[in-house]
Amino acid sequence: MATHVSNYDGGGVTYTVGGNDWDEVIDAASRAQNERIVVNMGPQHPSTHGVLRLILEIEGETVTEARCGIGYLHTGIEKNLEYRNWTQGVTFVTRMDYLTPFFNETAYCLAVEKLLGITEQIPERATVVRVLLMELNRISSHLVALATGGMELGAVTAMLFGFRESELILDVFEAITGLRMNHAYIRPGGLAQDLPSDAVPKIQELLKILPKRFRELELMLDDNPIWKARTRGIGYLDLTGCMALGVTGPVLKATGLPHDLRRTDPYCGYENYEFDIVTDTGNDCYGRYRVRVEEMTQSLRIVEQCLDRLKPGRVMVEDAKIAWPADLKLGADGLGNSPEHIARIMGKSMEGLIHHFKLVTEGFRVPPGQVYVAVESPRGELGVHVVSDGGTRPYRVHYRDPFYQPAGSSRYV
Repeated sequence: MATHVSNYDGGGVTYTVGGNDWDEVIDAASRAQNERIVVNMGPQHPSTHGVLRLILEIEGETVTEARCGIGYLHTGIEKNLEYRNWTQGVTFVTRMDYLTPFFNETAYCLAVEKLLGITEQIPERATVVRVLLMELNRISSHLVALATGGMELGAVTAMLFGFRESELILDVFEAITGLRMNHAYIRPGGLAQDLPSDAVPKIQELLKILPKRFRELELMLDDNPIWKARTRGIGYLDLTGCMALGVTGPVLKATGLPHDLRRTDPYCGYENYEFDIVTDTGNDCYGRYRVRVEEMTQSLRIVEQCLDRLKPGRVMVEDAKIAWPADLKLGADGLGNSPEHIARIMGKSMEGLIHHFKLVTEGFRVPPGQVYVAVESPRGELGVHVVSDGGTRPYRVHYRDPFYQPAGSSRYV
């Protein structure tokens, strides 16, 4: 039942809705002088994933004011990193954003490698695979953005299409890493293991399927009057606002500024790939939608080039004091080191066994210092500040998000 308390904000009536009483609220609103309604959204509201509270003031269908209450979820990942060795840290950072795990892993590993002074020693094949996985991950993240955004705007078909295509990419991730998310596949010095034999054919099949599927999404939404009515001019944020708030990614590109770290501050050899930086001038949700759709096409271009660049070779640095020893194989009890690899470690050399034990349990030491490394994630600049005191564990790790965004959110603004 709806109850009310008078004298809210100096006047008016506040209604607390308990369920099955919207008729009463609508009647009360119709009798009021205006249509201003205050809605408490979250922290248990389904669309906020339990991490954020929004107090919304609504006039008709227009949100006139939004006040945020944060702090409903804290995973403590950055603090936990201080109690794990450098390689174990990958398992934590990959979970910081479950939609973009490979970007979290790459940023962290690039920073650790820079502290170690081994950036130039990373094998070419490992670097190409990193780019390959990041660009596929960019596509899957954008697809989830389109799917969830469409679902919340009433475009259920867009939701079905977006998740359908995203699942195809997650199938490839599972074939390569054994997991659909939270992979811990990119490691300091290279990769956990090489690509399996069926990885390239699966990716080539994706390259055949996805362009047509992307076109279907565009045809469905580009000129859809309902979609345009709910995205054009909505969430307006121009270049000045982005600069003031430190906003990057599709939101910034939708203002017409072609800022992309893959071009302005390249890493992982991105300067050697051909692709366009996508921009729009709408400054709104529709412009950000267009940026994401075009970025997916550009990511496919990069993936094709990655397949052409894949040459046989190592996927981990040669330095045995850093290279995590692994030869993973799927067994009856799950994914783990192959029996042949275990036999080689434990049966050939006592010194090798001792070294393996120390590397796995204690980890390698990183020279003292601090670095900042940033990558262009699907949502913008994802940077990591890493500090080492010369030990086997990070002294401090701090991530710089593209902009304020609650965990699990993939919305356009």
